[in-house]
Amino acid sequence: MQTIFAYRQSREANYGIAQEYIAERFAPDLNSMEVQDKGLLNEQKQEALKIFKENYKNQSFHSVKGSEKKVNEAVDDAIRHYYSDVDKDFKFFKKNMVHEAEKIHDQYISILNLLIAFAAKAGQDKRGGHDNFVKNLLIHALKFNESLENVSLRRNLKWEDESIAWHWFKEFIKVDEEYLEYQKLDAPTFEDDRAIINHIIKNILFKNEVIDKHMEEGDLNWVEDRAIIKSLVTKTIKSIPEEKDEDFELQELSYNWEDDKAFFIMLFEETTNVESEYEELIAKKTKNWDIERIAATDKVILDMAISEMINFPSIPVKVTINEYIEIAKKYSTPKSKTFVNGVLDVIANELVESGDIRKSGRGLIDNK
Repeated sequence: MQTIFAYRQSREANYGIAQEYIAERFAPDLNSMEVQDKGLLNEQKQEALKIFKENYKNQSFHSVKGSEKKVNEAVDDAIRHYYSDVDKDFKFFKKNMVHEAEKIHDQYISILNLLIAFAAKAGQDKRGGHDNFVKNLLIHALKFNESLENVSLRRNLKWEDESIAWHWFKEFIKVDEEYLEYQKLDAPTFEDDRAIINHIIKNILFKNEVIDKHMEEGDLNWVEDRAIIKSLVTKTIKSIPEEKDEDFELQELSYNWEDDKAFFIMLFEETTNVESEYEELIAKKTKNWDIERIAATDKVILDMAISEMINFPSIPVKVTINEYIEIAKKYSTPKSKTFVNGVLDVIANELVESGDIRKSGRGLIDNK
């Protein structure tokens, strides 16, 4: 949803840039020795802007009869530049959407490596007193896990910032009460080792404001992705076996990332088609709602939901509607839940009757 919203914002920016391009074409040439007819230039500019606004959605536009050649050329060039910029943005956001999703897994790997870095810093502390943590069996399992080592090297996800690791260890872990109690244990069990790692993860790494701010500065999506990353890390710690010779598998972003990635890309592409194709239908179904205007996020939510209902026959209509109601609750206005629910219900029924929505397999399940 965020990617589609960002893409539409950039498209609006491109619309403004195209208008500025037209305005510049009819600005007086201050370096010209000839007399500039500012009144005529302004008239031509206004005519060109009017033609552009009326025709910019028509990518094949060429000229308007009765308008001067200079005006038509300016509009034609502006529309061409507009669609060129929109196409570049479309490709960028589609690619970036996948990259940002995959970065969630990279952050997960980085957090595991940070735990290893903490143990390394503990071992280097001249004041000592960290033997239990340095010898922690779960840290040892992470450090010598081949999969973690390989993916860290391949994607350059080793925690290299030693000063940050040392600062966080010294300021937040070394003085932590539970950590101090753990260090007093004569012979910590495997479960003691697991408990302190879980404590560091849940109560320091994902709760400390300083660490949180640092992670957010490095990744704008950190706040949004934090819960997923935390879940991946805690599941990994839970999966580490007590037997030293038994390895463990790293968590995946999803059970089948390649299929999910294809789904995301298709949904992104098809939502763009839905926007233009069903714009009038959405307008008709929303005009009587008691709101001044549709929130931009709600428009994205409606388009995505319609796209999913039309293009993914195996997903039941009710599943899609409920899913996007939850998205509206989380990301949009207080009124959005009711608004999205009401509009999608009406639109879904109409599209089923018209044959635009055709379900098969699991999609035929009645979820009412």
